[in-house]
Amino acid sequence: MRTQIYLLLLLTAMVSLTTGLLADSKTANLRCEYLINPAGIDVQHPRLNWNMNDDRREAGQTAYRIIVGTDSAKVCAGIGDLWATDKINSGDMEAEYNGSPLKPFTHYFWTIEAWDAWGIPSPMAPVASFETGMMGKMNWRGAWISDSRDVNLKPAPLFRKTFNISRKILAARAYVAAAGLFELFINGQKVGDHRLDPMYTRFDRRTLYVTHDLTQLVRSGENTVGVMLGNGWYNHQSTAVWYFDQAPWRARPKFCLDIRITYSDGTIETIASGTDWKTSFGEVVFNSIYTGEHVDGRVFQPGWNSPGFDDSKWVHSIPVNAPALNIVAETLQPIRDVEEITTKKMTRINDSHYIFDLGRNISGVSQLKVHGTAGTVIRLKHGERLGPDGMVDQSNIDVHYRPTDQLDPFGTDIYTLRGNGEEIFKPRFNYKGFQFVEVTSDKPVVLGKESLTGYFMHSDVPSVGRINSSDTILNKIWKAATNSYLSNLFGYPTDCPQREKNGWTGDAHTAIETGLYNFDGITVYEKWLADHLDEQQPNGVLPAIIPTSGWGYTWANGPDWTSTIAIIPWNIYLFYGDTKLLKDCYENICRYVDHLTEISPSGLTDWGLGDWIPIKSIASKELTSSIFYFTDVSILAKTSKILGKSLEYEKYSALALKIKNAINSKFLNRETGIYANGYQTELSAPLHWGIVPDDLRVKVAENLARQVIADGKHIDVGLLGSKTILNALSANGYADLAFEVALQKTYPSWGWWIVNGATTLYENWDISPKSDISLNHIMFGEIGAWFYKSPGGIYPDEQKPGFKNIILKPDFVKGLRSFEASHTGPFGRITSSWKRTGPKITYQVVVPPNSTAELYLKGKTILEGGKNLKEDRNIKTMNLGNDLYVLNLKSGNYLFTIK
Repeated sequence: MRTQIYLLLLLTAMVSLTTGLLADSKTANLRCEYLINPAGIDVQHPRLNWNMNDDRREAGQTAYRIIVGTDSAKVCAGIGDLWATDKINSGDMEAEYNGSPLKPFTHYFWTIEAWDAWGIPSPMAPVASFETGMMGKMNWRGAWISDSRDVNLKPAPLFRKTFNISRKILAARAYVAAAGLFELFINGQKVGDHRLDPMYTRFDRRTLYVTHDLTQLVRSGENTVGVMLGNGWYNHQSTAVWYFDQAPWRARPKFCLDIRITYSDGTIETIASGTDWKTSFGEVVFNSIYTGEHVDGRVFQPGWNSPGFDDSKWVHSIPVNAPALNIVAETLQPIRDVEEITTKKMTRINDSHYIFDLGRNISGVSQLKVHGTAGTVIRLKHGERLGPDGMVDQSNIDVHYRPTDQLDPFGTDIYTLRGNGEEIFKPRFNYKGFQFVEVTSDKPVVLGKESLTGYFMHSDVPSVGRINSSDTILNKIWKAATNSYLSNLFGYPTDCPQREKNGWTGDAHTAIETGLYNFDGITVYEKWLADHLDEQQPNGVLPAIIPTSGWGYTWANGPDWTSTIAIIPWNIYLFYGDTKLLKDCYENICRYVDHLTEISPSGLTDWGLGDWIPIKSIASKELTSSIFYFTDVSILAKTSKILGKSLEYEKYSALALKIKNAINSKFLNRETGIYANGYQTELSAPLHWGIVPDDLRVKVAENLARQVIADGKHIDVGLLGSKTILNALSANGYADLAFEVALQKTYPSWGWWIVNGATTLYENWDISPKSDISLNHIMFGEIGAWFYKSPGGIYPDEQKPGFKNIILKPDFVKGLRSFEASHTGPFGRITSSWKRTGPKITYQVVVPPNSTAELYLKGKTILEGGKNLKEDRNIKTMNLGNDLYVLNLKSGNYLFTIK
């Protein structure tokens, strides 16, 4: 009887899979470790999460079951041979796998059966999957190999290995670990669409490996695997002020590879890297992640990565040591060519000199299509602006680049033609920040507008946010902020793509909310916080840039910058409701805070950079650094409580209060409500970070508003103040003033950049300063989050994080006719959209299934769906006085009219 029931369930599941009947499931968007069907994960207890597609009011989940197994048909039928939970009465939509121990190299399938708010079970969700990787260094079969031990050797090495397949293949996977960068080929075809793999880490402490599916590429008979290595950050041959050419890990690029083939009879064969692999040089004669790539088409070896190639002149690879003992899976969204951008304008200077304009600033590479005679040398010089002579101007990098000769020009690719018809050149191991490309050649070539294409490269994180309004400048500022954020996301957050590509900590924590409102970036931040743990010194000190060659431990760090160790895990918790980063970083935050406490017995510290690149007023560094010290300690106290560490909670809560009192004692004039000199940063930072005593918030906010008005309703802040100025105004009753400041079109302002042609955010408020003139910086990017928070009114709730409960406090600012903000959180899409018609506001809210919202509205008359709130018993409403109401909303769509 049991067999018959099982067969019936199995048949039903198979029919469902083939006919799409499971598409009716309300449960959707199944992800493992925040990725869709990931391959090559290394954790024993992966996080599984999902949400619902259900637009009914009050929709939610009351219970769920998780089914995990190795047979997709059985899992679809509700049978899990690894893990099948009982019905769990919970609205949680994330769980850690807790079934039988996971094995390496295994494909697992899983699904969810959920019960809705009315106790009705939904059809099972479409089956998702995840696949384990090495699950430990003991499972590697390959050896680490290279072609040389000479770090000064310029050409990129090629490696090849031929193997034969005589049986039917069930599956084939490649596991590739590299120190440097790699591209993998099977039978002449590049594997996958990733760029710049693996992601940059502190190589001698943690190196990443990448998993690729080769099942459709490996064939019966002779096969060839090819690997090309690039320097990346591992063998940094360019010289600049950051000393990456002197990094302690530096060596010739190397790799370790296993190709694991599973045959239909269940047997396994592994093709592994070793000294039997042959190596030679290819056409990439120089490559630098920092400056450019040089390719000589004349030395290209056709077919080098395909069967039948004569490698008799190649030599054997050499064995080398592994860069680190810790080789872990790269479990995050890869870097890709995300967008192709055609040239908007081409200027022909003469038949060997052309200027290409993409029309916007990007991070990435350019691709050139060209005909010419063999030996013609073409130089592609990239830059963000043109000089008075109309040529590419790179003076915004001169201060930092310190070349030892003229052989490594900055931001410049060099291609030598083969001379056999149309040739296509596109760098493999590099990216730049640019809008313009100046192409010169030593012999005449004919180029057209279509000859050059730009490729916008960045970590391919999914978009989860959108802003649109009636104001064109606002829309362009938001777009510039998101473009700058993406331009500075390459497996870690950077400061700028053209000059440094460094993981500046202060830039990153200032822009964290802009990143998380707009993009699903948790996997990148988890990787980057692991970099923090690798770089932290035993006494708790962190460097200003992460990863680092060793630079930044004694200058530019301090709590105003390296608070990333606390601020980023805390924001991940707020946006995702996930405690993993807080747990992983807890001891590190403790060490960091304890060090600060040891060197700051009074509760005050002036360790830090201060309000970097201010306009005219220089805020007290002791005030701002001490505020970040307080912020870190406050986060640590709250984290201690979340993790059930009561003694630590009491200890750090008391310390936070001590720091707060010390700040107010020294810097706050209680009579006047002025902090320090009363500059914008000095008033907005205490308001934003919770320093101001409750009884003085109104007075301090009045002083801030008065100061902003005295400054012509323009900003007068640096990096730290750019985070706090708009938030402090809008959160304390001055949203209209904040909006005026945000949308100014004259210097200094974000709008000033836009009206002067910016498509990304700048490093300096001045558009023509003598230094600090990157045109693609994210450090002033908080405005990209403020749009969601003030006119959008969307905030996570610290008590119910991950937008389990949404705080909605929209500011219907006078300067806008309409505004729409949407953000897709763990439970689904949140929408806050309003339109002004005369004295009436129409406001639309979407609360996703399984969430609630706490909505604050002000108006003499408030209707929902045409019904007065006083008559609507379905919406719990509280009158806070002065026509201010707080509404408790369950999931669903709402339309309010406010008069």
